[in-house]
Amino acid sequence: MTAISGGKTYHHGDLRNALICAAVDLATEGGPERVVLREAARRVGVSPTAAYRHFEGRGELLRTVRTHARTRLAEAMERAAAREPGADDPALAAERRLAALCRGYVGFAVEHPGLYRAAFGAVRPAGDPPADGAASPEPEIRAFTLLKEALEALDRAGGRRSAAGAAAWSAVHGLSLLLLEGPLRRLSARRRDDVVETTLAMVVSGAR
Repeated sequence: MTAISGGKTYHHGDLRNALICAAVDLATEGGPERVVLREAARRVGVSPTAAYRHFEGRGELLRTVRTHARTRLAEAMERAAAREPGADDPALAAERRLAALCRGYVGFAVEHPGLYRAAFGAVRPAGDPPADGAASPEPEIRAFTLLKEALEALDRAGGRRSAAGAAAWSAVHGLSLLLLEGPLRRLSARRRDDVVETTLAMVVSGAR
């Protein structure tokens, strides 16, 4: 993906990056629904025609934002894991890493709901015709890979069985959606943390 550098001011020769920055801001503010190519162009002070020289349409811009959001999610997970203290017991260390990755996943969703929804939202706007030819394969989702690798490490450390990576991902993804849009969204911060930790304990327990 094109790198996103600091600042929103358009500099000659870097319009694509400026449009991506604006689109990421739009997603941060209101999720994928807010990502509109014309609005991104307006924010950086160029005409829609200029923006369409860099993106075929809203769908392509949404895909770029989605890739960025997924990268940010994985980075948040890795930061959470890096903060987790190690342990002499390899199995315990593996359990702590798995829990920390899951904690980072849910934490990103709660702190950046717009970007989180953009990470997994549809990228073809309603009414747009599908692209000609076969669909491009989905790129690897680093967040899922991190969870799968953590479960594999727990297996190597002596766990009797490992929950499927998809099961662990389903748990944290489902919890994130419930906290953002479901019946758990009105929980106090303290109660929310309790629910998160209880869910993470269940994920780790299922991986033993």
